[in-house]
Amino acid sequence: MQTTISATMTRLAGAALLLALSACGGSSSSGNATAPSPTSSLSEPAQLGALIFSDQSLSASGRQSCASCHNPANAHGPTSDLAAELGGPDGTTPGFRAAPSLRYLDRTPAFAFAKDGTPTGGFDRDGRVQSLAEQGQRPFLAPHEMANASVDDVIARLKKTPYAARFRQQFGDTILDQPEQAFSRMTFALQQFQLEDASFHPYDSKYDQFLAGKVKLADAELRGLALFNNPTKGNCAACHTSARGADGAAPLFTDFTFDNLGVPRNPRLAATADPAYFDLGLCGPDRTDLTERADLCGAFKVPTLRNVATRKVFFHNGAFSNLTDVVRFYVTRDTNPALWYPVAADGTVQKFNDLPPQYRANVNVTEVPYNHQPGMAPALSPDEINDLVQFLGTLTDGYQN
Repeated sequence: MQTTISATMTRLAGAALLLALSACGGSSSSGNATAPSPTSSLSEPAQLGALIFSDQSLSASGRQSCASCHNPANAHGPTSDLAAELGGPDGTTPGFRAAPSLRYLDRTPAFAFAKDGTPTGGFDRDGRVQSLAEQGQRPFLAPHEMANASVDDVIARLKKTPYAARFRQQFGDTILDQPEQAFSRMTFALQQFQLEDASFHPYDSKYDQFLAGKVKLADAELRGLALFNNPTKGNCAACHTSARGADGAAPLFTDFTFDNLGVPRNPRLAATADPAYFDLGLCGPDRTDLTERADLCGAFKVPTLRNVATRKVFFHNGAFSNLTDVVRFYVTRDTNPALWYPVAADGTVQKFNDLPPQYRANVNVTEVPYNHQPGMAPALSPDEINDLVQFLGTLTDGYQN
């Protein structure tokens, strides 16, 4: 079944490229969904995707939709401060990773290894899926998310929705009698919604307007931008590109690569109650094709920093809940590791404690600011950290001058 779905996804992804991105439309919906306005600029598949995105009736609990963890009002990210969102048949099953924002994914390349061997691109935190359509499959079936027992169950729920007739009209009268094909159309519709609806990629932050010459940044924000770009200070732009592309495209604040930051283990994440549990990113457990690449264990995709100030938790395991602390961690992880990691009875700091010992050598300790050692001053002072955080706040969508 999965092979059939994957083949269908490949064919539909090609069709997706033929649809031009257009202005914002669609609507919010629930189990009693209604159609978007007839004047919507979205294609019919995208309008169906909008209905599916917000339809809680498609979950086993009847209380969870895509929008539950990817709220449009919070930059299509979660609104809770949980390390991982809850799902399952009764809405109480914890997940394994912090839910990401779905914004600015439309320009994400498929996963591949660059000529120098650097892993790049792909969707999800481990890059394991190749398109937005493919990314939309797992939440419907994962036991800790919408928790449908099978594709057949998903389509049985879809048949009962108020927009089932529209779905048949768009994809064929018998489509709902072919669960695998119908499921592929569902996730294709979700992909088209995310590609076409401009709310997923508005490029209207204060920084975008600054680049366009429409507004000025405050002094602290300008200082923060300089620190962000400075290769001897924040060095953030090394992975989170802040300049327009050669074609004039707005910056995405990610280069789509992967990095191993040695983030502390998060006891608020339920999975860590098992001392043998480790999330190794590129080499498992969710991704299975790179399990033999020990050199990649612990690496996760560099996320966009757009809307980072709207986040309630940070990193793949939700280990931090404060953006200032995130920046402090970056610059003091190696100069003052006891601030972030457990200290043993003999005074030894258990550094990089969310990785098995054999993979701790994979952690990035060579690039600025990670190359500062104990006894050295951090790359940023407290005032500079504050300035950098002020700049990051300019990346939030919807800025009104």
